[in-house]
Amino acid sequence: EQSYGATSVDAICEKAGVKKGSFYYFFKSKSDLAAEALDADWDKHRVEFDSMFSPTVPPLERFKHYFDFNYRKMAELQKKCGSVLGCPLSSLGSEVCTQDTALLHKIQELLDRKLTYFESAIRDAHAQGLIDAPDAAAKAKALFVFVQGALAQARIENDVEVLRNVYVPALDILGAKKTLAHA
Repeated sequence: EQSYGATSVDAICEKAGVKKGSFYYFFKSKSDLAAEALDADWDKHRVEFDSMFSPTVPPLERFKHYFDFNYRKMAELQKKCGSVLGCPLSSLGSEVCTQDTALLHKIQELLDRKLTYFESAIRDAHAQGLIDAPDAAAKAKALFVFVQGALAQARIENDVEVLRNVYVPALDILGAKKTLAHA
């Protein structure tokens, strides 16, 4: 409902219906709570990521599934909250990057986990001759930056439609054969 910085421990306790002492019994700080919440959210979505990026799914289709997932998720959240929220990791990371290095490290760790899925799919696509990407890590990073930018732009414009057709430009970034771009 508010930014990380604007949300106090008091407000968290009030919303959760707990006393402040109970909060500090379990967490040293708001930062520790945020890190735990991010881990819990990752654990909740890991099964979806494992399914989308399963080696049994053709490598470029993995990205199609991921982009469709992003679009659906952002559309659901927009209906619920009234706004496109973008990537929570990037949004929070942008807010705390100069203030909270411990939380920033947690965010970077989780973003790196997502990036690993990209690298795996790119390695597989390269091995199958679908793209030329001998440096899967560099190609994954370029694609990841594009995706994060699209999510940020959707948030800024409050327009989920920004995310609707990112698959074709993503294939361009990957250097996929043009015939695949229209699949």
